[in-house]
Amino acid sequence: MGALQQIAAAVTPAVMVSACGLIALGLDNQAARMAARLRDLAREWRALPPHAARRGAVAEQVAVLDRRHGLYSRALLLNYGALFAFVVTSLLWLGQAYWSVPPELPVLVFGLGVAMLAAMAVLVIASITLARSTIEAEAAEVLRERRAPPASGRPAPARG
Repeated sequence: MGALQQIAAAVTPAVMVSACGLIALGLDNQAARMAARLRDLAREWRALPPHAARRGAVAEQVAVLDRRHGLYSRALLLNYGALFAFVVTSLLWLGQAYWSVPPELPVLVFGLGVAMLAAMAVLVIASITLARSTIEAEAAEVLRERRAPPASGRPAPARG
């Protein structure tokens, strides 16, 4: 193996570990924001009268946020699995100086890490897609109220 190949073999897993760390920060931040929003919505739901129309909209949002939080949690676990795979790749590469490590093994472990990152990306994309549905539910409720005639029976003035 040439010097350039050795450098690339040593540096690539380290770069991937760094990337996984940055991704973990973002995913953890998203999961924490969703957990806080879920707690706020649960508090609002409990404070509403049992037959309030708003309870249905809040319950829909809670269901979507719960699914999104689950997707982000699994994505975060996959990210940490990938990080672990990249660290093991580095250890295997370094271990070749001391033990008989089949040359395919570090490549296989590195590939496993890349596959976990791909799966993580799919989960994040699914969560982002779900994010739109909570916005649509909230907007629909507000727009429904805006279009409803006021109690006096006259149509509400148009706003734009």
